[in-house]
Amino acid sequence: MRNPSIPALVALTLVAGCARSGKADVAEKPPETRWRTVATAADRDRLRDWRKSWLTALEKARAIDAPAVAAQGALFEPDQALPTAMPPVGDYRCRAFKLGSQPPFTADFRARPWAKCRVGREGDMPVLEKLDGAQRPAGKLYTDTDARAIFLGTLKLGDETIALPYGQDAKRDVAGYLERVGTTRWRLVLPAPSFESDLDVIELVPA
Repeated sequence: MRNPSIPALVALTLVAGCARSGKADVAEKPPETRWRTVATAADRDRLRDWRKSWLTALEKARAIDAPAVAAQGALFEPDQALPTAMPPVGDYRCRAFKLGSQPPFTADFRARPWAKCRVGREGDMPVLEKLDGAQRPAGKLYTDTDARAIFLGTLKLGDETIALPYGQDAKRDVAGYLERVGTTRWRLVLPAPSFESDLDVIELVPA
């Protein structure tokens, strides 16, 4: 018997809510407040100031290529998050957008090629990892609200195969929000990253 597709799992989740028992295909919710005790002080500041980072980066990106920004619809709209943020376990296509720039970089809007991402489980925790590309975030997902999950992880660079432990190197730590912006469309928003941009937005759709 074939396993249900990710779109089917999302549809079932939206209808049935969280009334699942045993090992669910949708990433289960960890304690809502746990991420606050795990996040570094710097990352708590990043998450607290997410709107300032977003609006600053979005203004710069629109000044460079407003049509390209508008073409992505809800992806770049700060307040477009839908209920049921936690995505089903499975493989995803993903692509990163870099909004705003940090010196010496000057491009205020860049779209990276499509890549591979995966949502899985590590023990009792949902995890999200970008599998290819030059910069590959990998980390755990914590429930914040029904419309928003918290991502805490680290950045793998180049040909690295193992991610650093979270909190070991502030330059590699990444923190952000995972939100659903369409029926089967999610975004990972990383405010004030350490490299290149003012804001990273990674779009995820089922593979």
